Amino acid sequence: MRRFRMDGFLLSAARRRELERQLWRTRDVRVYQRTLAVVERSRGRTVAEIARMLRLSRQSVYRWIDAYCESSEPYALLDDERSGRPRRWTEECSAWLESAIKHSPHELGYPAVNWTVPILQDVLTRCTSEKFCTRTIRRELQLGGYVWKRPRYVLVPDPEREKKTSNSQANSAFAASLCIAC
Repeated sequence: MRRFRMDGFLLSAARRRELERQLWRTRDVRVYQRTLAVVERSRGRTVAEIARMLRLSRQSVYRWIDAYCESSEPYALLDDERSGRPRRWTEECSAWLESAIKHSPHELGYPAVNWTVPILQDVLTRCTSEKFCTRTIRRELQLGGYVWKRPRYVLVPDPEREKKTSNSQANSAFAASLCIAC
């Protein structure tokens, strides 16, 4: 069995193939960089060369190689779950949004007939004293089951329409009288 040397750690051909397979399959840039760093180290490149090539610190490359060496599994290079920033949107915000939508914006003093996201944004800012981005408001509307449609303008029907259309009874009577006269 063929093995590749990595600072006291031997990388077998099968492990190297697993890493190369992970390079081709991953869509995450961070995982790609980590895997590439381990593969390049197994090919004999120095940590300084790899860090320069990936435009990262040598310490990061060392950490990734150490993480892989501890488990010898490609999943060791995957990202851990992160909790992320806590949501600012609360149940109170949902209640404010729901109560605002029950009224027309004109009733609340806005010069508009229909709700728009900027108007909802302004209402929520006044009610909760927090400014939410338009994406957040759209997402919450969708989660709340609200359908967002563009307003459709309706024109007043033309009273002379019947006379103007080719298949109206008035036009067909006129055409029949023309045929009889001819």
